[in-house]
Amino acid sequence: MKRKEDKKKDLEALRAELEKAPSIIIGSYEKMKVAQDFALRKTVREVGGHYKVVKNNIAALASQGTPSEPALKDLKGMTSVAYTHEDPVALAKALAKFAKENPLYSFRAGVVEGRVINMADVKALAEMPSKEELFSRLLYLINAPATMLARTLNGVGRNLAVVVDQGVKEEKFKSA
Repeated sequence: MKRKEDKKKDLEALRAELEKAPSIIIGSYEKMKVAQDFALRKTVREVGGHYKVVKNNIAALASQGTPSEPALKDLKGMTSVAYTHEDPVALAKALAKFAKENPLYSFRAGVVEGRVINMADVKALAEMPSKEELFSRLLYLINAPATMLARTLNGVGRNLAVVVDQGVKEEKFKSA
């Protein structure tokens, strides 16, 4: 059994992480085997996230005064917290993929950029395109009008050159 000082250190460490993390996903992992838990931790680490199994009362106390407080109060059962300082979509995708392969893991709620989201929102977040894909789509949309204008202007000159060439070949132009 942990000593009171150790519990206090755990509480303060979790509070510091919750205050810094803009994106948190709370899950339930009942009846998962050690190998599955290890795979889940590895999956979260691969996308730049962190994963902790937390006691419900410590999570509720640590979240007081943070944006994650509504999501972490009144928890029941086995609870885990996955958080990231980077891309919340990547974390949600990784957890959704893991949950699909391991039905013992499920979402409870989450916090993204200070806003509490429910299970359906976490799943919707997982279906969003990645940050890189969104940037590439945005760049395509910005670049598309300029590309179309260049093609159009290029087409006019090319068409004029074809007409002049045809006229010369058919001797339609007379010299003065």
